[in-house]
Amino acid sequence: MKLRAKNLEISTGGPLVVVLNEEDAKKLDLHASDRVKIEKGRKIETAVVDLSRDSPQKGTIGLMNEVSASLGLKNGSLVRIIPARKPVSLEYIKKKLDGKHLNKSEIKQVIWDIVHNKLSDIELTYFISACYCNPNTMEETVCLTRAMATEGQRLRLNRKIIMDKHSIGGIPGNRTTMVIVPIIAAAGYAMPKTSSRAITSPAGTADTMEVLAKVVFPIEEMRDIINKANACIVWGGALNLAPADDKIIKAEKSLMIDAESQLLASIMAKKHSVSSTHVIIDIPIGPNTKITDRIKAIHLKGEFTKLGKNLDMKTRIIITDGRQPIGKGIGPALEARDVLKVLRQDYDRPLDLEKKCIKMAGELFKMVGEKKGAMLAQHILRSGKAYQKMKQIIKLQKGNPNVKPEEIPLARFEYDYIAKRNGKVKNINNILTAKLARIAGAPENRGAGIMLYRQIGDTIKKGKRIFTVYGGSRQKIDFVKQALQDMQDIVVY
Repeated sequence: MKLRAKNLEISTGGPLVVVLNEEDAKKLDLHASDRVKIEKGRKIETAVVDLSRDSPQKGTIGLMNEVSASLGLKNGSLVRIIPARKPVSLEYIKKKLDGKHLNKSEIKQVIWDIVHNKLSDIELTYFISACYCNPNTMEETVCLTRAMATEGQRLRLNRKIIMDKHSIGGIPGNRTTMVIVPIIAAAGYAMPKTSSRAITSPAGTADTMEVLAKVVFPIEEMRDIINKANACIVWGGALNLAPADDKIIKAEKSLMIDAESQLLASIMAKKHSVSSTHVIIDIPIGPNTKITDRIKAIHLKGEFTKLGKNLDMKTRIIITDGRQPIGKGIGPALEARDVLKVLRQDYDRPLDLEKKCIKMAGELFKMVGEKKGAMLAQHILRSGKAYQKMKQIIKLQKGNPNVKPEEIPLARFEYDYIAKRNGKVKNINNILTAKLARIAGAPENRGAGIMLYRQIGDTIKKGKRIFTVYGGSRQKIDFVKQALQDMQDIVVY
């Protein structure tokens, strides 16, 4: 059947979808979620079918943006439509739903179809649900990790040792990457760090680094930066590294589930894709973190260790205190100030952030035979070598290497949260502080966020500031004040 193409000017965000008039679909015995091949000259694409009674009209096929772009079609182009088989990976997804294990080739096919947008959102959701309800074996997780890393670009460096790190998350602040990377690089080791943007937090590492420099680079430029500085801090989303991971994470967020095997594969696939040889993983535990208890953390530590061995990757997992934010700032600009203060060794630097960075960098050094790893990390930081290395990285990433912490602009409007009585800080709620910083405008407004003045165990005097909120407008500050009325336990004292 030949139909006229109509660009619908709508994006699906991934899956290749076309819309057929119900009468045209009947002639081809097509139903919703069936597949069709669209042919235009030598170009062929397979897409998921949606149906409509009125639009598009008979004789017309509606194309989502992804299909139009793939085939290079203009409105009115004549295309040939042929019914097509559904992806074979749907059989494997059903197999997993039935509680059976998938082999290497089956997992590889599922991931290929995810990356190439051959599955609809519903079909991807079923795969994620199947892995959640019928947890993957370690063998399946290894295959999943390798498949995710293989279906994308790989960064290959001419280095025997390539270091990396990851924090499981859930802690506001905690901007360890931007201190650890220059410490490691200053010691002569390679550390190609790809970081994420915020999804539900007030800032991701990429958001904070972007306050100081560019974070979007093609893989060739990324390699050049590493060859010159031993390291980089870039946004992984701009690269085609383990692209299936981003699609899976997006679907998981919608379902509000976090399957353990997906967590393991997600983290390790990104490390595998940049050829990491030595990886440290930080698992913070606390009442308001992703991992809330030590038993779960110890189990996860064992799984990461097993997966690392299967990938020929040396891993070290540390379990850390996640009861409160790390650092003073929450939000891109405030966190960037914290990082620079630690690197510059300013008198008012956040010592909790510094201590954690020295510990993690020290563990990485120990993994490569540096017996006094923490002392080496501390020396590199105190001597100014880490700061000079960070300045080099910032310059190579087209930022201003001479920017001072106080020169980083904050949002214009402020609100001080004042202590109503004397007391001692018993708890700082990670979830509520992150939520409040987002209400203030972070991360979209880089200068928005929260500056904390107290930590757990500190004494508080009536009338003194506990924290300051920075917002981009009076309305944002009004929203903050309203939210605080329902957040009485944001800081317990």
